[in-house]
Formats: sequence, structure tokens, C-alpha cells
Amino acid sequence: MPAAAILGVEGTRLTGAERGFLAETQPWGFILFARNVETPEQLTALTGELRESVGRDAPILIDQEGGRVQRMRAPHWPEYLPALDQMARAADPLRAQWLRHRLIAHDLHSVGIDTDCAPLADLVEPETHPILRNRLYGGDIPTVVAAAQAAAEGLLAGGVLPVLKHIPGYGRANVDSHLEPARVTASAEALRARDFAPFRELRGMAIGMTAHAIYDAIDAGRPATLSPDVIALIREEIGFTGLLMTDDISMEALSGSLPERCANAIAAGCDLVLHSNGRMTEMEEVIAAAGAMGPEAEARGEAALAQRHAPEPADISGLRAELADLLG
Repeated sequence: MPAAAILGVEGTRLTGAERGFLAETQPWGFILFARNVETPEQLTALTGELRESVGRDAPILIDQEGGRVQRMRAPHWPEYLPALDQMARAADPLRAQWLRHRLIAHDLHSVGIDTDCAPLADLVEPETHPILRNRLYGGDIPTVVAAAQAAAEGLLAGGVLPVLKHIPGYGRANVDSHLEPARVTASAEALRARDFAPFRELRGMAIGMTAHAIYDAIDAGRPATLSPDVIALIREEIGFTGLLMTDDISMEALSGSLPERCANAIAAGCDLVLHSNGRMTEMEEVIAAAGAMGPEAEARGEAALAQRHAPEPADISGLRAELADLLG
């Protein structure tokens, strides 16, 4: 069984030590960041090395939302507007959303990346932190659901798996969870009526990512990622049955040692722990604490990977021109 972890690596090619470690520990998948990206040729070689190291067609993830959060950038790859700006500017926002993600999928698939950490179904609120706000799609539930669905469909058409985030809803967070814990004080009724609603509508997606937010009305002592109560709500009330991964387990929103965070996330009900920074000593701790995927988690992982397929035929230059025309 694969280890219940998605790992990053340090550089633009695998070191001998990384190759041996990954072969031995068998993480379920990998995630790439800007530090891993130089050119299309280099990135294609790296994704090949990652899969060779584990001896299987392991999923390779990246955060390529557009706007501030895109790891692959010019001059080798197109730059995309922040999502909220595109939604406001496009003549046909949902068509533009599909086009954007079909084109992102093309960018990714061409270098061996098959999973994108998008779409986001968090709602824009008055208090939404600036680090998140313009990454989102809007402030009303129908718009956000339709935009997230269009994004997912665009990615899948291009042969790339979407990852729904941040479950069960992060829009009310007014701090940067990379640096400190976000606490949501809304009532359970308000959360169910608004924050959780887009995720209920999108619950059929194959992969989801948890929010590192504390929901006082559900579990005032633990962030969602580490809370059995919140994970149970995600599974039972929201109805999400797909593969559930944590957001980066090393973010400062979480307390406790790295092994404690990993063990607590798995014990809470997450299927996979995401660790991003590529530091070998930390990865050793993550693998040891997360352990192997359980049978149910492995089955959810296999179901998600079964959705991978070759990109549907498309006139990529024509789609780029169409998106540019919609954006004026």
C-alpha cells in the first residue's frame, strides 16, 4: 500500500538521496512548487523521475490557479488573471472559467502534471483575508458552484484531475493560515446555510482538500484538518465521499509537532497528509507518522485516479484566442 502522504521535493531534479527515499517509502503522490520549475524540458524530466522513483504512474499535483497562485509562469507558460478579476471582467464568466482551466490543463499535462489544486468553492465575505480574496469566484452560492463546476470540467477535459478546496469553507477566515490559525465564529446554522452549501453541491468531486480553519460552532479546539468532528461533518453532512487530503501540514495554522499533526490528521479521518517543503528530515517524520493508506483511503485514491484520461482533442490556439476575446 502507498504511504498516506503527498510529498514535495527540494529542487529541479531528484537527488540520489531523494530517489532512494521515495522508492523505499512509496508516497501516494507528489506536489511541485516554483522552486521545482525552470523550463518545460526540465519539468518534464522531473515528473518522469518522480514516477520512476516509485515505479508507478503516481499523481503529480501543483497549485496552478492563475493570478498570484501559479507555479508555472512566463516566459515559458501563460499568465492568467486572478480568478475574481476574470469573473468580473469576462463577457461570459462561466465559459471563460471553462476555457481558463482547459488551457491550464494543457499547460500541465504537456509536462507530465496530472492534478491541479483547484477549483476553490470558498465564498467571498466582507472579512475574507486579502491572501485569499481574489483567488475566489464570487460571493453568492449559485455563481461559485457553477464556476467551480466549469473549472473542474475544463481540467478534466484536458486530462487533469481537479482538487476541490478548501472544505468545508474558508471564506470567513480573516487571517493568513500560512502564518496563524484562522478562527470562524459564525453559528452552525449560518455555516450550514452559507459556507458549507457550495461544497454540498460539489460533493461528487473525486479529490478534496481540507481547510486549516477552526469552526467554533463545530469544534472550538481543533482546526478542521485535525478535527474528527469536522471531518465527520464533511463526510456525513456535506456528503463528500472522495479522497480527502490535508492542506499543507507544515503551515503555521496548525499546532503540535509535525508527527503529531500528521497522526492527528489521519486519526481525524483525512486520507492523505500533504507535506510541501521537500526537507528530507521532515519527510521522514511525515511518512512515519502518517503510515500506510488504509483500504478505504486506497480505494478512494484508485477511484480518483481512474478519472485520469488523455486530453480531449482541442484547438489550443483557438481556445486561447476565445478566452482573450471574452476578456476584452
